[in-house]
Amino acid sequence: MKPHEYPAVEALLLDQVGATSDMPFGPEVICYRVCGKIFAILAWQDSPMNLNLKCEPGRAMLLREQFAAIKPGYHMNKKHWNTLTLDGSLPLDFIREEIHHSYERVVAGLKKSERESLKGPRA
Repeated sequence: MKPHEYPAVEALLLDQVGATSDMPFGPEVICYRVCGKIFAILAWQDSPMNLNLKCEPGRAMLLREQFAAIKPGYHMNKKHWNTLTLDGSLPLDFIREEIHHSYERVVAGLKKSERESLKGPRA
């Protein structure tokens, strides 16, 4: 994916409940957070774009073996993070699944009150 395709990727990221974005490292990198915790980092000006996502360690290793476009997380804990190069070789549905997996990994580590706040009001 090229930088002009950024809106499609951002929509997938911000589709997660409670997701927000900011640029603490400068305008070329966008962090996506839930309850203040990062679940994705997008180097949106790279061509192709690079997306760092949190991942269960065993799954991370398997994905790196299966896909040339998935490497250990750039500038991240390589055990728990992958970098996806969005070069068109990874299907959009797969990217969506990996974004949600990353989000769920981060949500699982939140305080109970924070997790509850993401569920919304009860009927």
